[in-house]
Amino acid sequence: MTDERFDFSFAPEYRVTARAFGIRPATAWVDVSEERLEARFGPWRVSTPISNVVRAVVTGPYAFLKTAGPARLAITDRGLTFATNGSRGVLITFARPVQSLDPIGLLRHPELTVTVRETERLADLLNQFRTPSAR
Repeated sequence: MTDERFDFSFAPEYRVTARAFGIRPATAWVDVSEERLEARFGPWRVSTPISNVVRAVVTGPYAFLKTAGPARLAITDRGLTFATNGSRGVLITFARPVQSLDPIGLLRHPELTVTVRETERLADLLNQFRTPSAR
């Protein structure tokens, strides 16, 4: 497999809010390879071995006030959201929580939602690599 890049799908109402935080098409993407999952959302990043992916599902819609702007932390479960639209995204669950918002790594995230253009393709690709214990 060659590396595959997934661009974010920017809705007009999200674009202005995102730009204030350095998030634009050139700084927002998800890369998948046989070894790693890498997501960038302006200044925020997630990097984890592909073997850490438990599952990926298409979700949505999302409330604008809960998703627009910077990377978002769900207080209830520490999930992380990188959103550029309120329609659809991919919820990625990890076996071991990942680091992103907290630079020293005390806060870790058990899941990440990304609003890429090709939601079905990303979910299908990640599910091909998911950990055997999750199948």
